[in-house]
Amino acid sequence: MQIIILGAGQVGTGMARSLSQEDFDITVVDTDAVKLRELQEKLDIRTVLGHAAHPQTLIRAGIEDAELLIALTNSDETNMVACQVAYSLFNTPTKVARVRAADYLAHPELFKREHAPIDVLISPEALVTDHIQHLIEYPGALQVLDFADGRARLVGTRAYYDGPLVGHELRELREKLPDSVDARVAAIFRNDEPIIPKGDTVIEVDDIVYFLAAHDDIPVVMRELRRMGGPANRIMLAGGGNIGAALARRLERTHHVKLVERDAARAEIIAEDVDTTIVLVGDCADEDLLHEEGIDEIDVFCALTNDDEANILSSMLAKRMGADKVITLINRPAYVDLVESDRIDVAVSPQQVTIGALLTHIRRGHMVRVHSLRGGAAEAIEAVAHGRPGQSKVVGRRIEEIDLPPDTSIGGIIRGEDVIIAHHDVMIEPDDHVILFVADQRQIRRVEKLFAVDAMFV
Repeated sequence: MQIIILGAGQVGTGMARSLSQEDFDITVVDTDAVKLRELQEKLDIRTVLGHAAHPQTLIRAGIEDAELLIALTNSDETNMVACQVAYSLFNTPTKVARVRAADYLAHPELFKREHAPIDVLISPEALVTDHIQHLIEYPGALQVLDFADGRARLVGTRAYYDGPLVGHELRELREKLPDSVDARVAAIFRNDEPIIPKGDTVIEVDDIVYFLAAHDDIPVVMRELRRMGGPANRIMLAGGGNIGAALARRLERTHHVKLVERDAARAEIIAEDVDTTIVLVGDCADEDLLHEEGIDEIDVFCALTNDDEANILSSMLAKRMGADKVITLINRPAYVDLVESDRIDVAVSPQQVTIGALLTHIRRGHMVRVHSLRGGAAEAIEAVAHGRPGQSKVVGRRIEEIDLPPDTSIGGIIRGEDVIIAHHDVMIEPDDHVILFVADQRQIRRVEKLFAVDAMFV
């Protein structure tokens, strides 16, 4: 597949890096020659210097043969115009655009084919807001990933020394859960190395455990992996940008929310737009302010400014002063793994959240949802099992009979409204949504082929 990526910023670069490891023909367009030269030195891709929306630039990038255009420049308008040019002049099959401005997003009619022909609209702020809201819903979670419109969720959590299942074999999980609750551990990361779990796999302290369960069963399963406190009720948001303001509006319905914003004019705008959220003007790294606002009674502190260093420092301060859980927004990918420790519970990378959403529209083989995990090294995929027995490598077969690639496991199946946890004797039926965990990105192509329907397959 020939793919053109417009914009060599953090998301564009991360996307190029992720896709260049696979069998894609990648071209990156940007106006910054230095960035493009650095990309070419590191990755096996083509680069084109020029304005992303200009027809001649797109022609030099190979738009006439491209199957997919991904517009990720820092300008919403450039992204929108580039998709229009690709549609009107070159009939590019699929066009994806990142659009940030709330004013545009508030009018979805703008993005219909007769106006701005964008096939897939990506809003990083909305994606990150959803992501952080899930983390607040489950205080012990490091990642919460939705499948089948939220009916099933894959949750990553750290196994602590006092967790009931730590030091025990995984097969004991099913014995400990109530009869009405079922779950499957899809993968374990130990010292950053993936482990595909088996019944005799023993959970160790500090393992990152990913398990799949129905939405309502998540808290029950998490209690087996770590001691759980009460639900998060008191939330402090540091930063009143698009993400902070959107989170305040969502959370204030069910939580006590305080928002700290340095800019007085911006704080006033937010205060007029929220109902019960307390909006404070000040520095989120001001020790006196945090003390006065009862940081030691805060269940979750979220650092959401545009400054990575300010987010890290304010989070570490809030944790030291008694905040129970700290979630930190970090734009530089290199910082993410560096800061997750006993001082910062969860580091959220907008780049990785956005790349996961983009991968959904790139994967072949009837993939309807893709999540990027562990810095892009692994993926969680929701794939549809199409075809009939004899036409498909999965339909009509029990899970134990499916020839899965190495480092790949099936966590569960969505059949209509039912969430079926994947045990070895579960049979795959036509149109089942199968949730897979792929710990080695190099196996993605084999997974895609596994779910491809072949009329001649026997």
